[in-house]
Amino acid sequence: MKNNKELISEILKDIKHDMTDEEILALLAGSKISINPAKESNKKVSFGQRAADAIAKFAGSWAFIGSFVGVLLLWMILNICLAANAFDPYPFILLNLVLSCVAAIQAPLIMMSQNRQEEKDRRRAENDYKVNLKTEILIEDLYKKVNRILARQEAILKRLEADRPSLTTAPKPAKKDENE
Repeated sequence: MKNNKELISEILKDIKHDMTDEEILALLAGSKISINPAKESNKKVSFGQRAADAIAKFAGSWAFIGSFVGVLLLWMILNICLAANAFDPYPFILLNLVLSCVAAIQAPLIMMSQNRQEEKDRRRAENDYKVNLKTEILIEDLYKKVNRILARQEAILKRLEADRPSLTTAPKPAKKDENE
C-alpha cells in the first residue's frame, strides 16, 4: 500500500500535465482541507463507547474519589460498629473482593476511552498536518511571487536609471551671489 507522500506526488504529476502551477495553486487555495475531528468522531459513537467515555470521565474526577472514599469509610465503620453481626468483619475480605471487581471492570473501560481519545488525537494531528502543508505550499508560492515582483521592480528601476540618469542624481544647487 502506498503512503500519503507517494500518492500526493503521483496525483501532482498527473495534474501537472494538464494544469499550470497557478491553476493547481488556485485549486488548492479554493479547496477545503480542514475538518472538525470532534464532529466527525461523534457521528460514529456506539452506546458502549459513550458509556466508557462517561465512566472514564467520572472515574477520573474528584467526585468519584470523594464518593469512593465515603463508601469505603461507611463500609468499614458500619462493619466495625456491628462487630459480631458484621456482614464483612475486620479483615474486610468482601470489601477487597468488591474493590478488585471495580478495578477489573474500570480498567478496561478507561483503556477503551483512552483508545478513542488517542484516535481523536491522531485524526486531529492528521488534520493539522494537512492544513499546515496547504499553508506551507501557499506561503511558498506567495514568497516566490513577491520575489518575482521585487526582481521586476529592480529591473524596471535599472531601466529607468539607464534611460534617465538625471532622475537618479540630485540636481546641483545654483551658486548664490554673495552680494545678495
